[in-house]
Amino acid sequence: MSVVIFIAVIVALIVVHEFGHFVVAKLSGMRVDEFGLGYPPRAAVLGKIGETTYTLNWLPFGGFVKIYGEDNDATGPRAFSRRPHILQALVLVAGIAMNLLFAYVLITGALVAGTPRALSANELPHAQNLQLMAADILPGSPAASAGLLPGDAIVRATDAAGQWSATDPASFTTFISQSGGETITLEVLRNGQPQTITATPAEGVVPNDPFRYALGVDVATVGVVPLSLGTALTEGAALTWSATALTAAGLWHFFSGVFTLTANLSQVSGPVGIAGVVGSASAQGFGDLLSIMALISINLALINLIPIPALDGGRLLFVIIESVIRRPIKPRIAQSLNMVGFVFLILLMVVVTAHDIFKIVG
Repeated sequence: MSVVIFIAVIVALIVVHEFGHFVVAKLSGMRVDEFGLGYPPRAAVLGKIGETTYTLNWLPFGGFVKIYGEDNDATGPRAFSRRPHILQALVLVAGIAMNLLFAYVLITGALVAGTPRALSANELPHAQNLQLMAADILPGSPAASAGLLPGDAIVRATDAAGQWSATDPASFTTFISQSGGETITLEVLRNGQPQTITATPAEGVVPNDPFRYALGVDVATVGVVPLSLGTALTEGAALTWSATALTAAGLWHFFSGVFTLTANLSQVSGPVGIAGVVGSASAQGFGDLLSIMALISINLALINLIPIPALDGGRLLFVIIESVIRRPIKPRIAQSLNMVGFVFLILLMVVVTAHDIFKIVG
């Protein structure tokens, strides 16, 4: 089932991307010959509206738009290569913009549907599915040594004197501080799976309270509180912006590492890893699935903006160069560079996918 959901997610995100190219190409006066769902070979012709043929293709991993004159030096005023450079650039950027806009819609939808997040005190009475979540772990602390991880939901804590089970941070902190340094057994949920962790509180963990016994874990009450549409639109914009900025920084760091041979592959996922994440999110709820889709959409947008031949960013770079030198790049040179870029992307995808598989079987 998770594979089906993964394919549906990828198809939706790529079709949205291609729809951006399609709409702006039409508005720019370019001739759009085909809008395809899936990749060839062609399975069926869904119909023809005007000069555009709409097709269904056998490989269900996205879609494509075939714009006349996009990949060659075609003749005629409606060819992509014959339109003003600014219009060519707008067509190329439109797919990226659509993915970012779609991410905003998805995040807003997730907030309206309700997705787990840290809650303020006045939100608690209206919340559902309350959990006490480990938000941060102090390096070198008893919690870190015991193997507690950020994102773990603390269900129960037990020591020789008694047991704690609640969702408010204050009561958990009090229980730990009253342990007297005795070993505590924590029952946690990690990615929905129960885990048992043994930890021993110690003094000196909290700098401003050195005599209090502590584990060195920052906890927060997490729950689901659906937002109103108006609030979600505002919050969704802020979250989309911050997620885009963080993703851009992460991609910059990763691709810089690729070219300097210092990239950490444990920080990225290929199709296998993404399919697993999408499956887990769909099992946790509709809001979680929308949130994961939004993050993938942002990644798809920013990756396409990278100036590597075969990506929209690479083609945009060609358009910028042509506008500066005031003549088209020779098709043979453009095709060769696109092939190099395509081979690089395929090799990178193979390496990342192999790493995903090794993580699963290892």
